[in-house]
Amino acid sequence: IAFMQRFKAGERIIPPGADVVTQGQTSSALYTVLSGMAVRSIHLPEGQRQVISFTFPGDLIGLQSGLMGEARHSVTAVSEMVLCHFPRNRVWELFKNQPERAYDLTWIAAVEEHFLGETVATLGQRDALERVAWALVRIWRRLVALGMEQGGSVPFPFRQQDLADALGLSIVHTNRRIVALRQ
Repeated sequence: IAFMQRFKAGERIIPPGADVVTQGQTSSALYTVLSGMAVRSIHLPEGQRQVISFTFPGDLIGLQSGLMGEARHSVTAVSEMVLCHFPRNRVWELFKNQPERAYDLTWIAAVEEHFLGETVATLGQRDALERVAWALVRIWRRLVALGMEQGGSVPFPFRQQDLADALGLSIVHTNRRIVALRQ
């Protein structure tokens, strides 16, 4: 805890709609999400957006740009976020002096890789109804695991467009599948 307090540079508050990380730019920081949610997305040259994942409390933001030199995706807040800010240039110190924390970072990256593999399988092998159901269940389970469930519901600040962009569906088709699931 003492090391992490020294390693931490501070906290940032990000308003809804603001980018934490912008595709194509470099960042001098890594962040862990203390509260709030965001979407990770890739903006294609033709103007389309592909949501590659949803970001929740406990997630790490900025590791990719720290290793790749620039961010290959954007992270945009969908609710107010509180982020713990760590200087990227001190990550090697973490690996050298705190192997347990370094393992935690590796574990977080592996979990994200697993999720992305599951996402690719969903997009390639499930129909629209199954895609929407899968996404909603994954988000539900994650928020319940984070202790965010109250009275049988969880916060859901994501728009239907975010869900559509994550699942490779049109907004109209996504809406129809949500209505079908409600029924």
